[in-house]
Amino acid sequence: MKNKGLLVVISGPAGAGKGTVVTELVKDGNVEVSISATTRAPRGQEKDGVEYHFLSREQFQDMIENDGFLEYAQYCGNYYGSPKKQAEEWMHQGKDVILEIEVQGCEKIKQQSPDCISIFIMPPSMEILEHRLRKRATDSEESILHRLARAKEEIRLAENYDYIIVNGPIEECVADVKSVLNAEKLKANRFDVKEILG
Repeated sequence: MKNKGLLVVISGPAGAGKGTVVTELVKDGNVEVSISATTRAPRGQEKDGVEYHFLSREQFQDMIENDGFLEYAQYCGNYYGSPKKQAEEWMHQGKDVILEIEVQGCEKIKQQSPDCISIFIMPPSMEILEHRLRKRATDSEESILHRLARAKEEIRLAENYDYIIVNGPIEECVADVKSVLNAEKLKANRFDVKEILG
């Protein structure tokens, strides 16, 4: 008997390590990551279908009208959204689908898909988060301060998630996320008892 895959939302502040956690989860082979769609132009070496699905405003609005997104939002004049069709196909194949999205997006997913699993990746402390952001050496001082202020706002919303997992040693964090997914798959409401009884 093959269970339907889980829809999993993973959020957390910049520098918390969510990208690394997701990369490790995908290595197991039964996890797929939803690629967001956006109306913004590609930057640098970004490729369509890899970093994002790049759509025109008309294409995006057509998808909105045809219920083509799990969630969508507008940031800085551009639309961003999580396409529904591919995610549902993967889940019917028994694969878990991860949406690595902002806290606002998580609220919308929960409204549309109440059975989704939401996990907030928490830094061990604000000091460690600041150290990680500075170590990346990709942001200006102004950008780092903005990200830290934003992180505090996001952390205040962490209690709205099903699970909060602190990302200290990455191996422990990944193991904790896997434990959550395994436990969720064993919940009674995910089994079709009638199928077993015949």
